[in-house]
Amino acid sequence: MEHLEDGRAGMRAGWEVKSLGEVLEIRNGRNQREVESTDGEFPIYGSAGNVMGMATDYICEAGTTIIGRKGSINNPIFATTRFWNVDTAFGLSPKQGLNSRYLYYYCLSYDFNEHNRGTTIPSLVKSELLGIKIPLPPLAEQQRIVAILDEAFEGIATARKHAEQNLQNAKALFESHLEAVFNSQWQTSRLVPLSELTTDITDGDHLPPPKSQIGVPFITIGNIIKKSNKVDFRDTFMVPRAYYDALKDYRKPRMGDVLYTVTGSFGIPVIVESDSEFCFQRHIGLVRPKSDVSSSWLFYLLKSPQVMCQANEGATGTAQKTVSLKLLRNFVVPKVSHSQQVKDIHSLDALRDETNRLCDIYTQKIAALDALKKSLLHQAFSGEL
Repeated sequence: MEHLEDGRAGMRAGWEVKSLGEVLEIRNGRNQREVESTDGEFPIYGSAGNVMGMATDYICEAGTTIIGRKGSINNPIFATTRFWNVDTAFGLSPKQGLNSRYLYYYCLSYDFNEHNRGTTIPSLVKSELLGIKIPLPPLAEQQRIVAILDEAFEGIATARKHAEQNLQNAKALFESHLEAVFNSQWQTSRLVPLSELTTDITDGDHLPPPKSQIGVPFITIGNIIKKSNKVDFRDTFMVPRAYYDALKDYRKPRMGDVLYTVTGSFGIPVIVESDSEFCFQRHIGLVRPKSDVSSSWLFYLLKSPQVMCQANEGATGTAQKTVSLKLLRNFVVPKVSHSQQVKDIHSLDALRDETNRLCDIYTQKIAALDALKKSLLHQAFSGEL
């Protein structure tokens, strides 16, 4: 929300503009470790939400708005019960003349990131929070605005929930069909290690690459987009031409290869769709199919739940799980005729296109509902509702 520049600009008659310090009290919290208990009476709220509880005399009342002091500073929570507040959050308690839900909705409309004073961890300073201006109509008008927003937001929440469920249903339908297709192949085809369907299975260079102002793009696992199964080349650095030329041929991606993430967010396949030169880090594997194996069919195979299950079961490591090249090469997969691969591709491509179309519709609907919430909040606090 835009800052209020003076006390009455753009406000309806009878409205005032006051600082938060004039209309509410702020309660700091205590260290969470001091108040946690497994058999307590009151929930504990911080910037991350409801954590756990304990019995104590120091509590905030229902109707308090919680604002993160450290961490999640832009996600206000309206407390519907009495609670313990911890030191990562501020508890905002309205004084007489300020409706508690009106305060919550105003906090929901406000961009507290403008007051971020943290570097690695976002943080708010109490004195700055108290200085933030709030438009303040008479109490009856606050109640009218709250009633409108409560009803509208309830409807939006219901519509958003339905859109999110439809989005998940569309994705689940494709995953179910993908699993069914390969279940059939697993039952009717000869099972072989993945290496039998490929000429090469390798990963990127294990040494830190030299950087250059010009040269050949170098992608990392961060450039692999899981949602689209594509490579995003917009945020890559370059390596010298000499570095790229010195790489073995099987470590230079070419059109028709399938990249496969092997560390961290492992199990994401991507088809290389052009002959544009690039290279990649060791957290990405390269699977080069034989001439009788379709790149598209190999992509769907690596995306299948059957292969993902093998990756999950065989990945090693603690902080970052890794699919080793040995594991990747030895994935048990069906050996399918090229004609059957083509049939599978047509079926899966058609359903994937329809799934993507539906996902776009539901994603746009969710975005529109979020935009409607912002619009209603803007109207509410500019006197237009």
